[in-house]
Parts: sequence; C-alpha cells; structure tokens
Amino acid sequence: MGKFSAYKIDLTGGRQEVQTFEYLLDNQFFADIESEDVQKGKVKVSLTVTDVNGTFVFDFKLNGNVLIVCDRCLDEMDFPIETTAKLVVKLGKEYAEGADDVITVPEKEGFINIAWFLYEFVALEIPLKHVHAPGQCNRAMVEHLKQHIVTAENDDEDIIDNEELDD
Repeated sequence: MGKFSAYKIDLTGGRQEVQTFEYLLDNQFFADIESEDVQKGKVKVSLTVTDVNGTFVFDFKLNGNVLIVCDRCLDEMDFPIETTAKLVVKLGKEYAEGADDVITVPEKEGFINIAWFLYEFVALEIPLKHVHAPGQCNRAMVEHLKQHIVTAENDDEDIIDNEELDD
C-alpha cells in the first residue's frame, strides 16, 4: 500500500448518494507529503461526498493546528487551521483540472486521491508572512537581530523595521 492509499476515494463502486469520511492529518502525513511549508500538525478532516447524477460534490471541513516556522525568530509556532472547501469531481476520458474547482477523473480509473488537495487546503490557510504574536518571539534571537539591523541613511525604507522587532 502506498503512503496515501487511505485518501483514495472510489467513485464507481457501491454508489451511495451520500458518503462520509474522517481523516486525521498528523505529523506523518505532513512528512510524507514532503513540503517545506508545513512539516508537523494535527488537523481533523470531515468529508461528505454527495453523488448528484454522476457528479460528485466533495465538501471538506478542516479543523486543527499546524506548526510553522516564524519568519522573524525561526522558532516553531502553532497556527490554527479552520476552513471549509469544496471540490466537484466528474468522470471523463482523461484527468483535468478545470475552473471553479472542477476535477475530471478518468472513468477507467474511477477513483481520486485527495491527499494533495487536503495538503493544499491547509497550506492556503497559512499567511505569506508568519510571525509570532507581539512579545512571543524568541527574545535571544530578537536581540541578536537588533544588533544587525541595516538601515539606509537617506532612504525611506528600512531593511528591517525596528518597531517589528520590539513587539
């Protein structure tokens, strides 16, 4: 069995109108996905798949926390994940990703593996800039950074904003 076989959903066998699935994205999941953005976490996923005349509507609810690295002090920080997402999956001749989160899966295969989609839903919740709340950064690193602040004399732009480091 592959690393992500638990995330493989059969679209052809045992057609029930509504199916529900529960997943736990844990440290092993994030390690297996091999992405640098999120390497640890614990996120619960509830998935409802509704078959509407051969078109499958996937409704996801994700709730938990991931550990990410603070851009300022490089310590890990806990970041909450709470989101919903929707995918529409159709059977067709070949795999295709269309607009509005519509995925076409080859009918001869008859399944979709949602592991990467789950990871993307988590990753999209993380802001581009991730820093600890004011006063929560590693104080030793903040003090070290203050010693190496470079500013331009006649320029309006600081390379590192002193006020951010004081937070």
